[in-house]
Amino acid sequence: MPQSIAARLSAVRSEMAKANLDAFIIPRADEYLGEYVPARNERMEWISQFTGSAGMIIVLKDSAAIFVDGRYTVQVKLQVDGELFQYMSLSDTPQIQWLTETLTANARVGYDPRLHPLSWQKTADSQLTQSRMSLVAVDENPIDLHWQDRPLISTAPAILFDEKRAGKTSQLKRKEIGALVAKTGADMALITSLDSFCWLLNIRGNDVPRLPVILGAALLSSNGDMTLFTDIEKLPVGISDHVGSGVNFKAEIALKDALGELSGVKLLADPNSSNAWTQLTAKQAGATLIAGFDPVSLSKAQKNDTELDGMRACHIRDGAAVTRFLSWLDAEVAASRFHDEAVLADKLESFRLKDSLYQEPSFDTISAVGANAAMCHYNHNNGIPATMTNNSLYLVDSGAQYLDGTTDVTRTIAIGEVTQEHKKMVTLVLKGHIALDQARFPRGTTGQQLDAFARQHLWQHGFDYDHGTGHGVGHFLSVHEGPQRIAKNSNDVALLPGMVVSNEPGYYRADEFGIRLENLIAVRPCQALANAEREIFEFEALTFIPMDSRLIDKDLLTDTELKWFNDYHQQVYQTLSPLMQGTELAWLENATKAI
Repeated sequence: MPQSIAARLSAVRSEMAKANLDAFIIPRADEYLGEYVPARNERMEWISQFTGSAGMIIVLKDSAAIFVDGRYTVQVKLQVDGELFQYMSLSDTPQIQWLTETLTANARVGYDPRLHPLSWQKTADSQLTQSRMSLVAVDENPIDLHWQDRPLISTAPAILFDEKRAGKTSQLKRKEIGALVAKTGADMALITSLDSFCWLLNIRGNDVPRLPVILGAALLSSNGDMTLFTDIEKLPVGISDHVGSGVNFKAEIALKDALGELSGVKLLADPNSSNAWTQLTAKQAGATLIAGFDPVSLSKAQKNDTELDGMRACHIRDGAAVTRFLSWLDAEVAASRFHDEAVLADKLESFRLKDSLYQEPSFDTISAVGANAAMCHYNHNNGIPATMTNNSLYLVDSGAQYLDGTTDVTRTIAIGEVTQEHKKMVTLVLKGHIALDQARFPRGTTGQQLDAFARQHLWQHGFDYDHGTGHGVGHFLSVHEGPQRIAKNSNDVALLPGMVVSNEPGYYRADEFGIRLENLIAVRPCQALANAEREIFEFEALTFIPMDSRLIDKDLLTDTELKWFNDYHQQVYQTLSPLMQGTELAWLENATKAI
């Protein structure tokens, strides 16, 4: 019989007492510090029942607090017992500061160094020391010691990702990244981002939901030689020939010994994306840490021609699948058959499942009716799915992992009759979407500099949205890929040809409705300005799916914007019509006709 949450807290406190700890910190992250966490590593959920994608829990001797951001203020109260946990804001209440104000001098704060980046460890240690407290690393996580029915990691084997899809051999990739490591003055790089070492080796996997990778970590030498520490039982026959010479495979448990043998080695590691344990272990063994970005990230983000061809191809098939769903949805609404959010999400996936290259969703589908769409990262799985109501808006943000690429698209759809206010707000969002889509910019421009393109029309009417405008997208890898992004917050990574980013401005009115229009776009040299005095880039549209013209106020569009909208829909029709037939083709023709 599963332990109660109170019993689980008591078990953690018993371990705290053994170690003489006054507090223990439990982040949502696991040892790989990625966005997606296997069920086996959902420690925050085990101790609290909270299923959100971000947060932190601090367990004290007689109380506990859970810190979540604004996306989860409603959800946390539904899932987490308020008698056992105090609800706190992740952004408004810095956790270490809260500890220094809550505890007294000489307090000992425990943490698992595998679950926090080194940058966090350094900051937390400094702040606690200033308050005459100490940050104490635990050798064994108290949760792991008491998690009786802990799920197992997937036993599915790794996938050998064909060079015909990757566009470049692992050996060539490793030589190129090794040269980048050497330029930093390092002898070796610690590669802990799962998608980075999978990209380097041209492999994929099934260890993490929504992210086609295997678990592990790697050490990459400046000459391109590499050791991957992972579950070697998952490595398929032929992997050595697949990756080429210079790669060794060892059990993940051997990483500790390997780090302990790096005396005198200059080790490049990202203090923000690699956990504290790996870097502190290497440092204690005599390695010199060189702080720097993951050397794989920028090369991985700049898709080669083969990867881009795969992205284009999967987006066309994905566009047809989503368009079939939109056609079906309109027919259901016309027949007054109103479904709940879960049924709608499952129906959408049913169209993608017909594609032989489809693997899984690239993230949990955001299927949000009415007021639920005002929560921009809403997940119907975290409560009781709501049912569509007539004369409202429906927002669906979904994506897919295909063997040849990754997709992500959002459409806002009219359910019955909509108001003039709905149309106004959708049109302001569309104007921003068009402005970013049509942007031209010189080499060296960052996403931060382009972010205002998408917000300008909302700003002129006193509106805005609280999420970024665009994130990078991987090639049959992470749907949220760095290092580039388009957002207000500081990001000094310039947009470069081959990078794929989302274009997703939105608007959210609490308790009423939410709007987002998202396409994926790829950076390319501007063809019309090929001979300009500066090197100029532009965006290429990858997503071809109708936008709901019933939600557009034509009078708010300029002639140029109206032409963009009609031209885009003509391109959608030309691209998808060969894949459609019957009533679906008729629906597509009507949905893409000029306004």
